Amino acid sequence: MADSNLDRLRRDRARLYQGGGPERLAKQRAAGKRTARERLAQLFDPDSFQEWNLWVRHRSTHPDLAGRELPAEGVVTGVGSVGGRPLYAASQDFTVAGGSIGEAGAQKIADLMDAALRTGHPFLFFNDGAGARIQEGVDALDGYGRIFYRNVLLSGVVPQISIIAGPCAGGAAYSPALTDFIIQVESVGQMYITGPSVIREVTGEQVTAEELGGVESHAHYSGVVHFVAADDADAVAIAKRLLDLLPANNTEDPPFVAELHETALYPDDGFEALVPADPSEPYDVREVVRRTLDRADFLEVQEAFAPNLVIGFGRVAGRTVGVLANQPLARAGALDIDASDKAARFIRFCNAFNVPLVTFVDVPGFLPGVRQELGGIIRHGAKMLFAYAAATVPKVTVVLRKAYGGAYLAMCAKAMGADRSCAWPSAEIAVMGAEGAVRVLARKEIEQAEDPQAELARRAAEYRAAFADPRVAAARGMLDDVIEPAETRVYVASALEVLRTKRELRPQKKHGLIPM
Repeated sequence: MADSNLDRLRRDRARLYQGGGPERLAKQRAAGKRTARERLAQLFDPDSFQEWNLWVRHRSTHPDLAGRELPAEGVVTGVGSVGGRPLYAASQDFTVAGGSIGEAGAQKIADLMDAALRTGHPFLFFNDGAGARIQEGVDALDGYGRIFYRNVLLSGVVPQISIIAGPCAGGAAYSPALTDFIIQVESVGQMYITGPSVIREVTGEQVTAEELGGVESHAHYSGVVHFVAADDADAVAIAKRLLDLLPANNTEDPPFVAELHETALYPDDGFEALVPADPSEPYDVREVVRRTLDRADFLEVQEAFAPNLVIGFGRVAGRTVGVLANQPLARAGALDIDASDKAARFIRFCNAFNVPLVTFVDVPGFLPGVRQELGGIIRHGAKMLFAYAAATVPKVTVVLRKAYGGAYLAMCAKAMGADRSCAWPSAEIAVMGAEGAVRVLARKEIEQAEDPQAELARRAAEYRAAFADPRVAAARGMLDDVIEPAETRVYVASALEVLRTKRELRPQKKHGLIPM
């Protein structure tokens, strides 16, 4: 009898593990996608995954579902380890009812998220489904509400990562939007609230699913997506790299790599060739970032969105840091609406998870223009100011070249709470550029001069020396030091080491009111 029960258990498990059956699994693979279980197998350390609630079944009486078995309710959930560290993960199974989520499947996901909250470990969700299960009506809708609610409970407590490995449509798209990072797989992953057919009926617009919700739309234009993956395997690799840099929860520090901490720090003359002396000449600020980080290893976030501001993660002396840097290759590094939003969100994530902030400044100002003003650059720029000022993690700022006006303050000037602030000797810190300033201050004298261009150049040089030289700011305590470019990595690493034990008390309140 015992053997008979055991055989039955094995047969039932094998059937459930097949999801929608061999034909649908084959179709999934033919579409260039891995199955729900294959994705989890690639994510977790070998033999570490423990599945939860395999046997759960729906209770729907709808004619399409009554008496019908939907293996694992279309979503595989469980816990395992990645790099030896625990992780909770859910993976929608597109071969079972199109991966739609019903009442029982939603409860499986909610239970998993509750466990992540109780134990303080990250949560990852592979999205590949048709959204709420229509046959279950309000029960399915309520289920997604429970998931959204837990996304908010987990926010700022444990890291949440979403992988868009297939369709993610309708209200289902709001769960990834509530998580910290979204990784979208090219060609097969799409996100949208209303699909092409609905848009065609309502507005008459013709658009494909890829044009509407593919990586081009979200990585370049909407900013919804943080990373683009070539395929499922690449998406998993990005997620693993991200998890390796982040703490398990908000009460821990990020993982520390001792062997990198023990690497000798020394002046690096290579920095001097990276930034041109001519303030109008562009360069790739990522070269400065990489040279500052351990092994030049930089995980850039939202690379294609608002490229005038670079953000991402790396390590300095073995400890994870969040980096922000103006990018002169795009819009001269000026801050605009999208860059401000991009920065504010990233700063707040780093602050929530104890990741120090390193900021490299080369900013000519906020981007001028009617579209920016009507789009609310005041409100969006204020988000960035708010985020930096509210952040209590260690903050180190390095001024590389231009630092003009309110945009300089928005890039974490000392007045905005930078714990350490330094500048290269080539830096210019002022209300505006020297030429613009003297045009305002001495317009008539310049126009009446025998050689207006020569007069402009002379007065600009005088203004630069008297007001914009970084030693002027340092003399007033607005900078802690003016350093040689070669000293950049040593300065940043030394500052962060001292600031590691930083504690900062703020007024007691529920939360600040960031401009939304």
